[in-house]
Amino acid sequence: MRGVWGVWQELAGLVLPVDCAGCGRPRTELCGACRRALWRGGRGAGRVRPRPVPAGLPRVWAGAPYADEVRAVLLAHKERGALRLAAPLGAVLAGAVRGVGGGGGPLLLVPVPSARKAVAGRGHDPVRRIALAASAELRRVGVGARVLAVLRQRRAMIDQAGLDARQRLVNVAGALEVPGVAGRLLTGVPVVLVDDLVTTGATLAEAARAVRAVGGRVTGAAVVAAPRSSFLFNGK
Repeated sequence: MRGVWGVWQELAGLVLPVDCAGCGRPRTELCGACRRALWRGGRGAGRVRPRPVPAGLPRVWAGAPYADEVRAVLLAHKERGALRLAAPLGAVLAGAVRGVGGGGGPLLLVPVPSARKAVAGRGHDPVRRIALAASAELRRVGVGARVLAVLRQRRAMIDQAGLDARQRLVNVAGALEVPGVAGRLLTGVPVVLVDDLVTTGATLAEAARAVRAVGGRVTGAAVVAAPRSSFLFNGK
């Protein structure tokens, strides 16, 4: 059930004037130019690879470079509660999921979990919301997909901002799990891990470890955005 804060944010978005989350243009929550920026000028999603590559990291696809308008839109959804931005962000994530593929069968989108304290503070779980929008977009174009939020944090992690790649690996090591009988739901079905952003890849590698630990088959990971430097434009 959504909290009172999340309901208020949705109602406020219906009646209060808004500016574009990407560029600030008045009277539109997301202008056409910023919507095109989310799609990288129409070029779609691309393969990305952090450097160094953490052990166990699956193939990762991202929908757009994390910069400028894309960064602003993600932050508006995540930190300022612009909930209706989940739909366009979900469409971008869906493009990344299609890049990963899954052997032609139905896909399970497993979102990287947020800490309970962060969800309570924001009034919503941004990654799960974007994942749900992505699954709806995939079904709209004929790709079977559903969201299964089975990953949990088994211990607290410190804020990763400011940590280097090695420190992030230490911070997340063993921090995620698939509890109880939830692991049975992952058996024999292609799993695509989803998140809003990848930087070092440490969190996605830990998520993949937790899913594999219960017999899940991780076919890849999809994110809305990644640093421009991590895109492999030649498909290597």
